[in-house]
Amino acid sequence: MERSSNTNIVRLYKEKMNMLLEVVQLINEDNTVEELMSQFETLLKDAIGVGKMLVYTRTGNHWSTLLASGVTTNQIAKIDVSRDLSSIDRIENITMTDNEALVGFDAVIPLFHKYKSIGYVLVGDDEEGEGLSPTLKNLKFIQILCNLIVVFIEGKKVQEKLLKQQALKNELKLASQIQAGLIPHESQLYGSKYMKCVSMYHPHQDVGGDYYDVLKLSPYSVGFCMADVSGKGISAALLMSNFQAMLRSLFTSHIPLEKLARELNMRICHNVTSSDKFITAFIGRYNILSGQMEYINAGHLAPIVHFHDDKIVELQEGCIALGMLDFIPAIEVGSITMHKGARLVTYTDGLIELDEGEYVSRSIDSIKQILTETNDITKAMKKIEQMSDDNMKNNRVFDDVSVLGIEFLKKGIFRLH
Repeated sequence: MERSSNTNIVRLYKEKMNMLLEVVQLINEDNTVEELMSQFETLLKDAIGVGKMLVYTRTGNHWSTLLASGVTTNQIAKIDVSRDLSSIDRIENITMTDNEALVGFDAVIPLFHKYKSIGYVLVGDDEEGEGLSPTLKNLKFIQILCNLIVVFIEGKKVQEKLLKQQALKNELKLASQIQAGLIPHESQLYGSKYMKCVSMYHPHQDVGGDYYDVLKLSPYSVGFCMADVSGKGISAALLMSNFQAMLRSLFTSHIPLEKLARELNMRICHNVTSSDKFITAFIGRYNILSGQMEYINAGHLAPIVHFHDDKIVELQEGCIALGMLDFIPAIEVGSITMHKGARLVTYTDGLIELDEGEYVSRSIDSIKQILTETNDITKAMKKIEQMSDDNMKNNRVFDDVSVLGIEFLKKGIFRLH
């Protein structure tokens, strides 16, 4: 009799070890979560006789059902994990429970990983029979199997999250490289004996929503633009690249600036479905022959013009930001004469809006001071860039920083007056 009992113990031990190895093999085969849970369900039913089972796992503060077998949707709906299960920290027999939500189940099995609760398993038999149910006989073993499965699935979730993050990182890197090609390098900006152009560009994230450009429109006409898309990230970068294409296709030496602004506004409204996406822009066109610059400031920060006699002018004439309304109600085209030595600096708000902890400061006094203290646009830009770098090191910058500086080197070839 004793020998027979020992033989049964050895047989049961071997059967459990084989089941354990089978579960490990299922895990190592790198099945999907759905495939793994389906095979696991079959294994528990056929080998142990588990008739009903609910497996819950937690992601952050949210509990989700990983497996539901042999139970109805009404049974599932009655159970609130936080209310009914969260106080249980060891295997508990609930065949005689007073909790109506748990009626029909034989036991609650908590699951742990590194001493942290990661899930709960509710198990029960199909039908009541004589003697101790097979499910209750194997609770500890079921806990081991479920822990293996759930820990693996949690690890798989983390791995998938890391892969997605890496894929997103790669996409952002590619987007950043593409955008870097759209923002002209200082060496690519138009320059001549009549004007010198310098620039700086520091996106706050991998990609940004700032854009600037200098375009030769004709032998005697130069256009330039500084723009800032509302928001940050990929969506802002996509809208910025779209705006660049639109501007370059529309901006000519002869198109009236009011017509240019209205056409840009119409196209932006047509292409953008989100009401919170718009573009502030400063668009100027300089006539080398006359020395006149006409411009439209579409809701952008006013560029600063510094003349050799220390006179400073802010260019504010224009209209509302592009894309805010289907139709711009009023547009005022500004005009200014650029004398020899005049310097224009246009920029985005990342340069002057700084995080001071409890509030955001905003001042252009430092830019005006730099222009007053220097007599060359290149020197002025170096000081502006140093100021911006210092602000970045002190974590005061929270947006893209773009600056375009233009120095007008000669008088117009002839005056119209």
